[in-house]
Amino acid sequence: MKTPKRIQPLVEEGLIDEVMRQLMSGKEATVYVVRCGDDIRCAKVYKEATQRSFHQAVAYQEGRRVKNSRQARAMEKGSRYGRKMAEEVWQHAEVDALYRLAAAGVRVPKPYICFEGVLLMELVTDADGNAAPRLNDVQLTHEKALEFHLMLLRQVVLMLCAGVIHGDLSEYNILVDAHGPVIIDLPQAIDAAGSSVAGSMLERDVTNLANFFGTFAPELIGSKFGKEIWNLYQAGTLTPDTPLTGRVPEPTKPVNVGAVIHEIALAREEEEERVRYQMEKANLH
Repeated sequence: MKTPKRIQPLVEEGLIDEVMRQLMSGKEATVYVVRCGDDIRCAKVYKEATQRSFHQAVAYQEGRRVKNSRQARAMEKGSRYGRKMAEEVWQHAEVDALYRLAAAGVRVPKPYICFEGVLLMELVTDADGNAAPRLNDVQLTHEKALEFHLMLLRQVVLMLCAGVIHGDLSEYNILVDAHGPVIIDLPQAIDAAGSSVAGSMLERDVTNLANFFGTFAPELIGSKFGKEIWNLYQAGTLTPDTPLTGRVPEPTKPVNVGAVIHEIALAREEEEERVRYQMEKANLH
């Protein structure tokens, strides 16, 4: 196929030899299958901020650092240079998270380089060597749903132990290779220690998993694994091998109404994004 304009600089630099086909297009990027010498990889081309339906909300930017104070001031003012810096921070956040999580043993694609707004990384494949399907497109039995749910809870715990929260985890950004789920799409990854909404983001990620797998294993609906994991993390007792029950003691203090309203707003935003994605996916076909 014709080389997309955004990928051309990587071809000129000798990082990519051929663009083979488009793999998928989502709310934040378009992904292509590419050939790099004898290796088949994928190139994730980030969309411009004005074209993305997933906005760089303050909740996702909180706790992120830039190289110097000049860049930070420019980003705050929203100048042309500042917007460029914000884009670089957004894109490199995924690369940094991928390296950090891979080192912690989390199942994520191996990153190679991020150059001119294009992330070159491992192509996740199924048992037959084809591009791995999204979890949303996989038919599950009750037993397999419980198995994958447990595997993903362990991945979430490993991520949190490494100080990272996905922030947008759902069946649409999880692939399934020959060995099980692989987590993808991390430009909005949150620093667990540097964000005031880290706990609610983690709980939302885990609730998304319970709701999806709950269609195959109804006993997962209403489980409280997210709150349990966060409580253990805050108490300093969470490890990759900590047993989880999905239950937490009932609170004895008054409900924080503001926090509840915030959680409802996050859930509403998540549902709007989910509906928008489904419409975009339908339009592609």
